[in-house]
Amino acid sequence: MTPHAHYASAIEAELRRNVALQTDGPPLLLGMIRYHMGWVDQEFRPTQGATGKRIRPAVLLLAAESVGGCWERALPAAAAVELLHNFTLIHDDIEDRDTLRRGRPTLWSLWGIPQAINAGDALYAMSYRALLSLADHGVPHDRVVIALSRYTEAVVGITEGQCLDLAFEDMPLVDEASYLKMVAGKTARLTGLAAELGAVVVGSQASVTASLRVFGEALGMAFQMLDDILGLWGDPSDTGKPVGSDILKHKKTLPILHGLLHSAELRDLLARPELGPGDVQRAMDELAVTRSRAHTEARAAEYHRQALEALDAAVASGPAREVLVGFAEQLLARQR
Repeated sequence: MTPHAHYASAIEAELRRNVALQTDGPPLLLGMIRYHMGWVDQEFRPTQGATGKRIRPAVLLLAAESVGGCWERALPAAAAVELLHNFTLIHDDIEDRDTLRRGRPTLWSLWGIPQAINAGDALYAMSYRALLSLADHGVPHDRVVIALSRYTEAVVGITEGQCLDLAFEDMPLVDEASYLKMVAGKTARLTGLAAELGAVVVGSQASVTASLRVFGEALGMAFQMLDDILGLWGDPSDTGKPVGSDILKHKKTLPILHGLLHSAELRDLLARPELGPGDVQRAMDELAVTRSRAHTEARAAEYHRQALEALDAAVASGPAREVLVGFAEQLLARQR
């Protein structure tokens, strides 16, 4: 689901350029980073591994172009948000004890938690270095300072969201407002940052950058809700996870929270520390009774509408705007 394939090669080249700057460090560190990015195999030999969809950097470049800016000038910022995203994935895999990412063993499962943390931390630092290099691409220093400020605030918000997500696993009940706050930080903040930075880099007015941030954040909210649906009802051949996998992990996703609110049987069932296949099926049956999937789809549609309204408020135009609209439509169709 790449929003604009036109940018793909430029994004990839900028990412590789930024990572390659780490030439004097330990070979293991650079090898782990390249492995996670999908460029090498476990023996650090070049390969065509899954690299991810590069959605966020594409959104950033599309935002820059849609408000009349030069997308090439924004490439360092695009690389920065993608490096930041991959930093969060490495740490997320550690925290969730996930052993697979994009169909391959995760860093921590291959090289251990301490070294995986080192690789993630290095990517985090590289992301800041990439953002600072905007000045070398002709972006005025005052815009770079604004970009750094918004970037730093977003990192704090992302960490807050991840903290809430993990804390929810040990809580018997979580209300929908708390869930929305968690998603706003963990998922939506980064997409909002990407859209906002695209406008900041090209010098858009504050009202435009704010509207694009709302667009990205609303898009991120819808994305997470549809991901919640896939985590329960997605095709295992596409998701790589069994049906109902989020139930086994005691995840507090929106359909599960909605079901817990409306089913005493589901509350009793998910209060058990360990669940078997039969329990998962019973839980899925209860979610069908409570129509929790339909509720989640409706909430995702609301955020989709908010995203398009914000895009209109940003006075975005041209082919880049149409690609952003198409991406939003494609996103909403993920659960179909």
